[in-house]
Amino acid sequence: RTYVPSLAAMEEFHLSLSQCVVLRYHWIGPFVRSLKERLAAFHRFFCVADQVKVYTNQNKTRTFIGLEVSAGHFQLLELVSEVDRVLEEFDLPTFYKDPSFHISLAWCVGDLSGRLDGQCLRELQDIVDRFEDSALLLRVQWEEIRCKSGNKYFSFPLR
Repeated sequence: RTYVPSLAAMEEFHLSLSQCVVLRYHWIGPFVRSLKERLAAFHRFFCVADQVKVYTNQNKTRTFIGLEVSAGHFQLLELVSEVDRVLEEFDLPTFYKDPSFHISLAWCVGDLSGRLDGQCLRELQDIVDRFEDSALLLRVQWEEIRCKSGNKYFSFPLR
């Protein structure tokens, strides 16, 4: 907050496998069933998120500080490929062509990436690198995939 006082911590953490899309009410059931079928064969896996990075959303109205995935990228790309197939069934936009998988830690309104890049980013990365047992704490086991639609969550356990 020394660099950006308006920075707010995320209330919950997630890693996105799709863009936010609008589902028509009558699509929700078929969409969830299709996701369930496509994700059923996937096994649990680990990934490591340990590289501090600054992101902005597509229209530059929000800035995020996140931990980029440095291991597990291939498995995440495989999941995105299946999620994209479901999105295509419903003629919805697929995920970004070359995604930077990350877990957002904090955010603020506007494009304040210029204030966070450079010295601030180096200081945050130093903290992450020095954190005792960081390799264990920054390792995440993926046991399920969730889909949120409105105020409902659908869970798809990995094998």
